Amino acid sequence: MSFIQSYLFCCVKNSFFTIFTFSCIIVSVSLPAQGNQQYIENADHPNPRMRYKVTQSHFTQMDSIFQLFATKLDSFGRQRYEALRPLILGKDITSLQQAVSHGLLTYQELTLYFLYRIRLYETDPEKSLNAIISLAPNAIQQAALCDQQRKTQKSMHPLFGIPVLIKDNVGLDGTATTAGAVILRNNRPKDAFIVNRLREKGAVLIGKTNLSEWAYYFCNGCPLGYSAVGGQTFNPFGRKRFESGGSSSGSGVAIAAGYAVAAVGTETSGSILSPSSLNSLVGLKPTVGLLSRQGIVPISSTLDTPGPMTASVKDNVILLDAMAGFDPSDDRARLQNAKTFLSDTLQKGEIKGKRFGVFTALLTQASYAASVALLELQGAVIIKLDTVSVPLPGYLNLLNQDMKSDLANYLQYTASPIVTQGSVKQIMDFNLTNPEQYAPYGQGIFEGIEADTLTGGTFERMKDSLLAGADGFFQRPARRENINYFLSINNLHAAYAALAFRPCLTIPIGTKEDGEPLALTIIGTSWEESALLQTGLQIEKHVGKRILPQAYP
Repeated sequence: MSFIQSYLFCCVKNSFFTIFTFSCIIVSVSLPAQGNQQYIENADHPNPRMRYKVTQSHFTQMDSIFQLFATKLDSFGRQRYEALRPLILGKDITSLQQAVSHGLLTYQELTLYFLYRIRLYETDPEKSLNAIISLAPNAIQQAALCDQQRKTQKSMHPLFGIPVLIKDNVGLDGTATTAGAVILRNNRPKDAFIVNRLREKGAVLIGKTNLSEWAYYFCNGCPLGYSAVGGQTFNPFGRKRFESGGSSSGSGVAIAAGYAVAAVGTETSGSILSPSSLNSLVGLKPTVGLLSRQGIVPISSTLDTPGPMTASVKDNVILLDAMAGFDPSDDRARLQNAKTFLSDTLQKGEIKGKRFGVFTALLTQASYAASVALLELQGAVIIKLDTVSVPLPGYLNLLNQDMKSDLANYLQYTASPIVTQGSVKQIMDFNLTNPEQYAPYGQGIFEGIEADTLTGGTFERMKDSLLAGADGFFQRPARRENINYFLSINNLHAAYAALAFRPCLTIPIGTKEDGEPLALTIIGTSWEESALLQTGLQIEKHVGKRILPQAYP
C-alpha cells in the first residue's frame, strides 16, 4: 500500500494540480534524541513525509551481511567489476543473455558483479540507499550451477541465470521475511508460490529488498520507504531530495541503481506503480489473481497482488512469464494463469486505432501532454475526460477488515512458529515495548484497524458498493466512448484501478522540471495483461524516456 495521490487519507498535491481534498492526519511522536536536543534530518524539506526521524536501521548492518561473500567478492575485485560494467549496467535481459552466449561473462560473474555493486554503494555512508535488507546465502552457488546446467540444457527460459531481487514481504527460503517489521525479523517461511516458479525457470535469487513497513499500512504520514528492519530507503535520482515511492521502495530503488536486472514488488494500491514511476522503471500491477499471493505477508486478500518491476517492457514480460502459473490455493486464481506471456505478448502491437481515455486536468503537465500528442501522431484516438475522481467511501474499512483477518491467517498458517504474536493488537503491544526503535513514527494505521468495527452485512454491502463505484469510474466512459485504455500519471489513479481490478503499466517519460522521474501509466482491462503489455511495448518505443541516476555510475 502506498500513501500517495490515489490513497484517500489526505490532501495530495503535486507540481501540476490537486486531485483530492481530504485532510491529512499526521501522528505526533517523540523524536530520537541526540544529546539534549531532539533531532530530525531533512527538517526543512517541504514534504513533511521526508523529514526523517530515523534513517539507519538498528537491526540491519550491511557490513555484516557481506561477511559471507567477502572472500569471493574480494577475489572478483574492482578491476573485473569495472571491466564488466559496460556489458551489464543498464542492459536488458536479452543483451545479458547474448553476452553470456558469446563468452563475455558467466552467470556467476553476473551475480558477483551485482553483489559487488551492492556492497560498493550500500556500505558507503554517503551513497547508501538502504535498498537491501538481506542477501541469499546461496546466490553465488546458484549462479555457478546455472553455468554448469547451461552446458547441457538445450532449452532455457530467458530469465535463466539472471539475478533477481525479491521484496521482503515475499517468502524466500534461506532468508527472513520481515515485511520490514522487527517482530518478523526471525520469520523464515518457505518459498512463496511465485518464488518457486522463479526457481523453476532458473532465476538467480540474490536477496530481499527493503519496503515501507507492513507495505505502508502501519503508520500515518510516515516516510515512504521506511522500515524498522531496513531503515530509510532513498531515491538514487535525488538522495534525501525525492521520495523513493512505496511500498515496494527497495525494489524500485535497487533496479534504478543497478543492483539487479529485475525485482518483484507487491501492490495493494500504488505500491508497484509509485516506486516504479519515481525510479524511472516499468512496473506492472496485474489483475488480482493473475499471480499467486501464497506466501506473501498480506494487507488485503481483495486487492493484493505481486508484480514485476524492470527497466523495460520486454524485461517485464519475461519476469511476469516466469512468475505466472495457476495456484489452486489462491481463491482469485484462474486456470488461464498457466498461459505463456512470452508467446502471447512479444509480437508487434499497434497504437493506430487504439482509443485512449485522457484526463484533461493532467494535460497541464508538459510530459503527459507531449506523450498524448506523440501517441496521436501514431494514429491513436484520444478521448478527453473531464472527471478525474469520484468518492470512494469505505475504502479504509475494506483495508482495515481485510488486514485484520488476512494478517492473522498469515501469522497462524504461514509464518515461522517462532512468531508467536497472532494479531494486529499483539503486534502493537510488542512495538510499545520499544517504540523508538520499533515504531518511531507511531502505528496510527494499526490503531485504526483495531478501532474499525464495521463488520457483517453492513461491511459486505459497503464493499460491494465500493467496488461497483470504482468499476463504474472506468466502465461508464469505456462503454460510452469505446475506450481501450486510460492514460494517467504515476500512481494517481491506483486506488480506482485496484478496486476495479484493472491492470496498470508504468512507462517512464523522463522527468519533471526538478529532475524527479515521471511515468505515464496505462490502465487496461481485467485479465488482459498480454494486450496491455503489447500496447506498452509500442508506447515505450514512441514516448518512453527512461533515465539512469547519474550519481550511481
